[in-house]
Amino acid sequence: MNITKENVDALNAVVKVDITAADYQDKVTKVLQDYRKQANIPGFRPGQVPMGLVKKQYGKSVMIDEVNKLLQEALNKFITEEKLDILGNPLPKENENFSWDAEDFSFEFELGLSPEFDVNLDAGDKVTYYNISADEELINKEIENIRGRFGKMISQEEVIEGATIVGTFVSEDGEIENKATFVLEDIKGKMNNKKFMGKKVGAELKLKTKNLFEKVEVLAAAMGKDEEEAKALEVNLTFTIEEINTQELAEVNQELFDKLFGEGNVTSEDELKAKIKEDAEKQFVGQADQTFLNKLTEYLVENTSFELPAEFLKKWLAVAGEKQLTAEEAEEQYANSEKGLRYQLIEGKIMRDNNIQLSYEDLKEHTKGFIIQQLAQFGNTNPEDSEVDEIANKVLSNQEEAKRISEQLVAQKVLEFFKENAKYATKEVNFEDFIKEVYNK
Repeated sequence: MNITKENVDALNAVVKVDITAADYQDKVTKVLQDYRKQANIPGFRPGQVPMGLVKKQYGKSVMIDEVNKLLQEALNKFITEEKLDILGNPLPKENENFSWDAEDFSFEFELGLSPEFDVNLDAGDKVTYYNISADEELINKEIENIRGRFGKMISQEEVIEGATIVGTFVSEDGEIENKATFVLEDIKGKMNNKKFMGKKVGAELKLKTKNLFEKVEVLAAAMGKDEEEAKALEVNLTFTIEEINTQELAEVNQELFDKLFGEGNVTSEDELKAKIKEDAEKQFVGQADQTFLNKLTEYLVENTSFELPAEFLKKWLAVAGEKQLTAEEAEEQYANSEKGLRYQLIEGKIMRDNNIQLSYEDLKEHTKGFIIQQLAQFGNTNPEDSEVDEIANKVLSNQEEAKRISEQLVAQKVLEFFKENAKYATKEVNFEDFIKEVYNK
């Protein structure tokens, strides 16, 4: 057997594999001998079938099978030993003169080679890491939300400021009949508000969908429609009041602190605020990290220049999936996946150059960490190590789940590397300003 590689250019190569009869004949003979022992052909006792008959019946298919096995093993070994960094898989080149009736064979494969490039992690002020703080306004809003969650509803005889109203909307033409709950503050305009104020349970109000609520999502929920349908609604309504409630907020006291954080862990409003700030800012770190990673990824893809073996990759995409793609479909898939492929190459180079590795133990410990968190949510705050270990092994035995977790852990390791080694701007913001700046809201 002889294997040679010819570089077409920096990104494409052709590997030629020459296989002679001497390379496969012994393997074919052994398989045919096994076939002979097991063959059940009328007129011959088991194991006594003439070898010539066995060869005639099975020889060619066995030879093709053994040559293909030999070819695949040799090609994989060559790629490994030559340390070829390839993209996709080798693609066999068509040979119009090829025939399985010959004794010696030549096969050629196209290879797409990974490009060589450098990665510059100096993003300067084009990428920002946001240190998000929980300001006094956010903390006070959260305390108000907590007081509401732990408060109680008080039934009212008539609609007053701050009331929560329950009732049924019906349109005159019968298109709408929906029970809804909303707060008086959701109502838009003084005229509509005036129709509700002072009304009692059982009262029927004549309304119009147009300009009834401040927000379209509230109108959609009240009418039992989706938002697009709600935007187009302009009908007359009858609303019958069925319940009127107001909410009495929970007192900010030791009873509330104990419900939230366990007995005696928080003993004052100042400690409550400090705990809310701490918990909120822990959550903000995750949002800041993801935003930073997304922006730095975009920056690296846009600013790390290298060519790809595009034509090879399109041909490979056309045949790589379960369904063969047309040239146009492969072109479209390549266009959609090119940025992702570029980042995979950048990420891979960063990991190799900086010895960022992912071991099975890393993967298992990461898996055990989120298992412990999940168990805690169901009240199991102190699980046995053996129990967690068993669940982790079961999770990682699922290849798709193991792949998903691996990708998460790689992203986490690369993120940590970026935060320590990349050059970027930092900015102190509160959460509201972060949302405005990042999401333009």
